[in-house]
Amino acid sequence: MNPEAAKGLIIAAPSSGSGKTTLTLALLRYFKNNNLRVAPAKVGPDYIDPAYHTAAAGRPCFNLDPWAMRQESLASIITLSGQDVDVILTEGVMGLFDGAAGGAGSTAELAKKTGWPVILVIDVKGMSASAAAILHGFASFDPKVSVGGVIFNRVGSPRHAELLKEACGPLGIPVLGYLKRQDNLVLPNRHLGLVQAIEHSELDGYLDEAAEQVGWDVRCEELLKLARPSILAGLSSCSGKDIHSFVPPIGQRIAIAQDVAFSFIYPALLEGWKRSGAELSFFSPLADEKPCAEADAIYLPGGYPELHVGQLGANLKFLKSLRQAAKKNKTIYGECGGYMVLGKGLIDTRGDHHELAGLLPVETSFAVRRRSLGYREVTTLRNTALGDKGTTFKAHEFHYSTVVGNEGDDPLFDVRDAAGQKQGQVGCVNGSVMGSYIHLIDQS
Repeated sequence: MNPEAAKGLIIAAPSSGSGKTTLTLALLRYFKNNNLRVAPAKVGPDYIDPAYHTAAAGRPCFNLDPWAMRQESLASIITLSGQDVDVILTEGVMGLFDGAAGGAGSTAELAKKTGWPVILVIDVKGMSASAAAILHGFASFDPKVSVGGVIFNRVGSPRHAELLKEACGPLGIPVLGYLKRQDNLVLPNRHLGLVQAIEHSELDGYLDEAAEQVGWDVRCEELLKLARPSILAGLSSCSGKDIHSFVPPIGQRIAIAQDVAFSFIYPALLEGWKRSGAELSFFSPLADEKPCAEADAIYLPGGYPELHVGQLGANLKFLKSLRQAAKKNKTIYGECGGYMVLGKGLIDTRGDHHELAGLLPVETSFAVRRRSLGYREVTTLRNTALGDKGTTFKAHEFHYSTVVGNEGDDPLFDVRDAAGQKQGQVGCVNGSVMGSYIHLIDQS
């Protein structure tokens, strides 16, 4: 199949909690079980949902972020993801039109950029004809967003389904299915979202059960026929083999921490590094593994180190290897959770202090939680492995911990929020070691 011909659909909803994640996972597994080639994608900055998508589809899930990614970046990801598949099935973020100021970064913005139709999922618990008003409002709010169909979630009875069908009939928008109320298909949550897919011990059984249910309740083949080619595909000069680097490789041989404590990594970042010629290796800090001795750079991504801080603090082989790498002036870069581990210590929710790598003059605390969430545009304040001073990136921030005291005298980034408002300077640099709470997405 011509990679530029890959078609796409977007699963969206009026609000978070409407059931779009459960439906997307069920559809992905249903198509996989029926030998259809469907690639998953996720709108916006998210690490947790894409891991579930990957498990459901058996294919990597790429993020598509219309606020943080350049148009060329979106095009190259769509080209890469669309190779040898029949459709790209994309889960939206929050409500269809929700995003940063002016709807920037919203699912609707991605729908307009790609030309992909939206399948709206509406939670109809406690309503019948009112669902038609919601559908009409969302379908007509922005004529540049095409609502190709609707699926009703938490339908109480066959009579409830009939009332919904009658109310929506005059709108001319296909009703593709009615999902029943089922508490057994609710996924467990924690403070940053769903419990990670890797921690869900019965995930395959859950996905197969959800797929069986969606096969009964949704007209899946009719849904697939609504998919359309992306109007961005023609903008991509790549064949999927030369996807550009979203963040410059921080070394020629990069050792990457990867386990249940360090799992917040965008596949497009790694793909860009590999296609830029970097050699990647992986190690598990939780298993007290050391990074590859030949590596000239170490990347500690975000994740949930706070849930395993006692173990990490006791893994002396891992911590010693970081200190030895710093003495050899190897680049060490930490994002969010990785940043915390590079610091002097972490205070857990009980108020207990845990010593960590001590390579950055930072202490973080979960004893008093404060959520920091939002898009960021960051500019490097000095020459680093991330680029020369003044290099700018689009990024996001999402954490519940706080820095105790200051972050040292040598900050890494100057920060503005999505509205362009100054947020100050964050992170720190100590020789070849650097980090911050910021998750980088793409060059600006």
